[in-house]
Amino acid sequence: MRLSLLLAALACLIALPLAAEERMDGDSFEAYTTGRTLSFSIEGVPYGVEQYLPGRRVLWAFLGEDCQEGTWYERDSMICFVYDANPAEQCWSFYRSETGLRAVFEGPDGPGTELYEVEQSSRPLTCEGPGVGV
Repeated sequence: MRLSLLLAALACLIALPLAAEERMDGDSFEAYTTGRTLSFSIEGVPYGVEQYLPGRRVLWAFLGEDCQEGTWYERDSMICFVYDANPAEQCWSFYRSETGLRAVFEGPDGPGTELYEVEQSSRPLTCEGPGVGV
């Protein structure tokens, strides 16, 4: 009896992190991101920054590169982005946890790159160069 209670308690602890992460739909993603600038990392290495603007518009920059303007929309339970400089659709599954967002790229070969939110701000993204920025 004591062993079965211990095993049941361990099973609950193992399942807890999975239950704490919630897949986001378009409405929950919009509510979380609009008006914020989020920084993302990949495998602990800084990757890029995205500012989420009203009307599902975005401003994205890989670290050290120029900003790209774009939009996002929900399709098939994914959040898809299209940028002015690259009109190819890029779809991600977003998950929210107590520590922030996790984004999984959903390419033609299945899930791939995983990004993690490492910082958020209400400050706009700083874009260098003429005619960029919001």
